[in-house]
Formats: sequence, C-alpha cells, structure tokens
Amino acid sequence: MKENRVYEIDHQGKAFFHNNVDFCIGTGRMGLALQKEYMEQLQLVQEEIGFRHIRGHGLFSDDMAIYQEYEDENGAKRVEYNFTYLDLVMDSYRKCGLRPFLELGFMPDKMASGKQTVFYWKGNVTPPKDYRMWCELVTVTLRHLMERYGADEVVTWPVEVWNEPNLPGFWKDADMEEYFKLFHSTFDAVKELDARFRVGGPAICGVQDELWIREFLNYCRREKLMPDFVTRHHYTTEFPKPEGHYGYAALSDAEQGFANLQSTRDIIDSFEEYRGLEIHLTEFNTSYIPNCPLHDTNQNAAYLAQQLSRLGDVNESYSYWTFGDIFEEQGVPFTPFHGGFGLVANGCIPKPTFWTFQFYKELSGECIHKSEDMIVLHKKNGGYQGIAWNAGRERCGRELEFALSFPAQESQEYALITKTVDEDTCNPLRLWHDMGEPSSLNARQAKLLRECARPFVSSRRIRGAEEKVKISLTVQEFGVVSFELNPVEIKSDRGYDYDRVMRGGA
Repeated sequence: MKENRVYEIDHQGKAFFHNNVDFCIGTGRMGLALQKEYMEQLQLVQEEIGFRHIRGHGLFSDDMAIYQEYEDENGAKRVEYNFTYLDLVMDSYRKCGLRPFLELGFMPDKMASGKQTVFYWKGNVTPPKDYRMWCELVTVTLRHLMERYGADEVVTWPVEVWNEPNLPGFWKDADMEEYFKLFHSTFDAVKELDARFRVGGPAICGVQDELWIREFLNYCRREKLMPDFVTRHHYTTEFPKPEGHYGYAALSDAEQGFANLQSTRDIIDSFEEYRGLEIHLTEFNTSYIPNCPLHDTNQNAAYLAQQLSRLGDVNESYSYWTFGDIFEEQGVPFTPFHGGFGLVANGCIPKPTFWTFQFYKELSGECIHKSEDMIVLHKKNGGYQGIAWNAGRERCGRELEFALSFPAQESQEYALITKTVDEDTCNPLRLWHDMGEPSSLNARQAKLLRECARPFVSSRRIRGAEEKVKISLTVQEFGVVSFELNPVEIKSDRGYDYDRVMRGGA
C-alpha cells in the first residue's frame, strides 16, 4: 500500500525545532561502568553519536562502596568514605567526553531506614534514618569531585534528587511529603556547598504525574525554594504482557504522550515564579521495561524519529534510556537481542534506533519544515538536510513515497545523499533470527551482525531547473531515511573524466 506525500519546501519557512538530542544519555547503575563490554558500547556510542552528559542509578548504592562504617577502638561507630570506584567510573566517563547528570540515590544500606530494595542488584529505596548523615554523604561526595575535577567544572554537572519517588517501588510508599523533605534538605546542602550547582527534581514517572508536579511546586513555593529545573520521565507503550523472559508492549498514541508533556509545561508556567523553568526528561523510551522486544526493532527506530522531532517543543533536554544493553534491573539477559533498553545490543551491535539518534545529531541549519513524517533544515551552504520516517503503532503494509521540491539556483547541480534504515537494509534482529537466535554469539556471527547493522548509503546528482530542484524518497514501513541535498562544484583532477571511466574501455 503506497501513500504519496508532496511537500513544497520554502527555504524561508520557519518551523520550531529545538534539537537537543545529544544533551544526555542514560545508563543502568553506575557500577556497570567497571565492565569492559559496557565501556566498549559507550565508546561506540560516543564515536558515532557523541552525547554530552550521562545519567544513571546507584551512585550511592553499596556496589559503589562510597559510604562505609566501622567501629573505633572504643566501640564507637565511625563513618568513612571510599571513592575508589567513583573515581574509576568518572574517569572513564570523562575520557569518553561525558559529564555526569548526577542522580542522587539510592540509599546506602547502613544509612537506610528500612530494607526495601529494587532490582536484581537491590538498590535500597527507603529514606535515610538520619538526614544529617545523608546530607553529609552528598556534600562530601560532591566536594571530592570538585577537588578531583575542579570546582568550576563540577558545578556545571546537573544534580537530580532521587529517581521516580511517585512509584512505591522506587521510594517507600511513594511518600510525597517524605520526598519533599529529602529534596529540601538535599537542595539546601548542595547550595550551601556551592550555590552555582543546579539542582532539580522530582524525577517522576507516569503515575499521578500532574499531581506530583503541582504539589512539588506548591511545596517549593511555601518553602521559598527555587529549583533550577524540573525533571520527569516519558514512556510511550501500553502495559506489557509477560511471556517467559519477555514483556510484549504495544505503542501508545504519540499525541497523548505529547499532550501529557504539555501538561507539565502548563502546570509549571501557572506558577509565576517558576514560569519558563527548564524541564529535563531524564529518561524516555518506548517501553519502560528492559525486556521488551520492541526496543530491538525498526518499528522502534521510526517511532522514535517522530518523538525526537517534537520532544524539544516543551523540554530543554530528553535523555534516552539507555545507551547500551549491559543492564541488570531484572537480572543478566540470556540473549544478545532480549528487548533491552539500549541503542547497542551486547556484542557492540547497533540497533536501528541507534541510527535515528545519529541522524538527528548530524542535523544542522535552520528548520524550515516539520510535519508528522519529516523534518527539513536549510544549511548555510545553500543546501538542505532532513529526516523522513514511516512510523506506525501497528503493521499495516504502508510505504511512503515523498515528492519534495526545493528552491534552487538555475542549472545548479546538487548531490543527493541518503542513508536508509529499514527492515531490508539495516535489521540485525532479522539476521539474528535467521541464524537461529543463538544465545551466545561466536566471533563470526557477531561480526556479521555488526556488518548488517549499518545504514544503506546511496547518492545521485540532480540538476536544478526553473529555480527548483526536485527529489523523491521512498520510505518503507518502519523505515527512517536521512537525506542531504548539497550544491556541487566539480573540481576534477587534470585528465580525470568520470563519464569516460563509467563507459568502460579506453
């Protein structure tokens, strides 16, 4: 089933597009950064895309070993801090060109008021039994980072207080007032250390999000707190249906998701003192579970292409959860394609969604067209750059045929370069399936999967006529196509004749 889309592009057109795709990327718990495969995946992501910040759980969890207690010779309890693993993790991030977006959590077991934990790796999600000790942990850690990396550098790292306190799995009883107490005491402690730090919250996800945002700001108003930004999360699937190791989830209506994001903007702007306050989506993805096969598909890549065109409409930044599949919330995965959150499958295999992010990172120029299936920018060199996608919540067999017309100089030649990611050109999941779905890849299998996991690149020359240059693009179902249209000036070497070469013979 073919559908035709005809767009007359005006190079003087204006379309709002805040592209902050590279601001932040998510990870699992920070302690995973000590693993070799984790760092290889992160290095691949940084080489091909290049994010600026990284956010993960578990900064204060016991596997990072920061908070320690011991008894002195008189039997009195003493506290000491161990930054060995923190330094290793932070050094690795900095080497990759990343600054942390610091999420403060979870609770060290010896500091916690209870035993409730979350995930396979048992992050403690109860409040501190002593808020003074918690604030000291936060400030001692920040001070150590300032001494190691420089105060002027570290104060630029955003600080987020906790993760998803509106969910009882992440904060005991989803106790709103207790979270506000945590936020207030932490906010004051960080600002007292250095007022230049930017501190925000409440990092909520889904449940009663409007109530939490409103009450959070009401609390800040009463207490005369001025958070530097508001954080929340954004996931776009229905409730998953479990089957074995997996959870199958249908995509939700994208427009409902965008409306929900707008509601947060509207609530914040209804408070005069907080109007215009930055919103950071410190997590987003399609499904919110780390075992959803959707994450590995071209369908995910196309749906995210539309999301990335609009997430900047009301949000300062939006951090994809996560960069890679070294991830253990529900335990160690059994296979390389297990529906993990990551842009990269284990074995350093880019998934289709990886390239959606790279396509957006490559965009430059002024946005002159934005529609439900395409974004186009006008470049300084007089050319054009854009992304087209064919997204859908369900498979329907639709193929999109785009006819695009751009203003052009008379008789000017242009080079059209396209990169295509669809189920025929860039689909490592299908190759893995055709291999028999091996749970343990040998070296040859991993190499083949990496080879098939790259976009198909093509090019052709087009000459403008009647002050227009026209191109056509075909985007298969769940496909994403990046395109560039650049004016060409031929600079052939002496004696080189490309047409003669292509004719063959002498």
